Amino acid sequence: MQIPIFTVDAFTNRPFSGNPAAVCLLENDLDEDLHQKIATEMNLSETAFIRKLHPGDDFTKSSCFGLRWFTPANEVPLCGHATLAAAAVLFHIQKNTNSVLTFVTLSGELKARQVGDHIVLDLPLYLTYPQVLEEVQELIKAAVGDMIIQDLRYSPDTKKLLVRLSDAYERSVLEELQVSAQRFLSAEKTGKVKGLILTLKGNSSGKHKGHDFYSRYFAPWYGLLEDPVTGSAHAVLSSYWSEQLGKKEMLAFQCSRRGGELKISLRNDGRVDIAGQIAVVLKGNLTF
Repeated sequence: MQIPIFTVDAFTNRPFSGNPAAVCLLENDLDEDLHQKIATEMNLSETAFIRKLHPGDDFTKSSCFGLRWFTPANEVPLCGHATLAAAAVLFHIQKNTNSVLTFVTLSGELKARQVGDHIVLDLPLYLTYPQVLEEVQELIKAAVGDMIIQDLRYSPDTKKLLVRLSDAYERSVLEELQVSAQRFLSAEKTGKVKGLILTLKGNSSGKHKGHDFYSRYFAPWYGLLEDPVTGSAHAVLSSYWSEQLGKKEMLAFQCSRRGGELKISLRNDGRVDIAGQIAVVLKGNLTF
């Protein structure tokens, strides 16, 4: 059996930065257990599987496809960067002729469209609610030690905890923070956290001006110690920072070692457009 496979770096225009995802094009149905085996073999944070919804569908002409995402450990309900990568394979490699692609996923229908040299994802927007420090104190200590926390929020829809560091800190403090995400597993006692976002308000002066906010994202609960650039975390961060900054259009930067930039636009229908660039770094076939 041969399956076309691609590696795409998302939320960057330079190879070997941004967030890599593998993308498989499924001409036919794949045995259920093979999805996970392939994702484990690829060993990237996500492997995306694009499948045809009807026998007559065509990767170059159809506008609607099924899409699933697997980490090396399990299937996940939403992955932004691998959706961006999947859209890039259809738009740039398959030369799909549609202006908008729709993906049927575990998180409902997601749409992707091309705007200039960016691909725009239409994602759900997730609200956050104040979180009592006492409940998650041990987890926060494991993440940031004695650093000053300015705000603490929880997103029940995504099970993500948002930890905002004090505005007194510079971006470099977030970048240089040494995090042992493996320790989060024993420190998280509530059972309700599956992802930890550290975030910091952008600095309007200095060499990095232009970014409204910075973040890093950790999900050891999904076998992912740190994710380089995370669309789903920004579906949470967008609602929080829009409310804090009073803005609907924002530019964000995720401060992982690879780094990546996301253009954010809150829509009037309660969703969010998150745009990024891509670089295709590998084209090949899985054979088995």
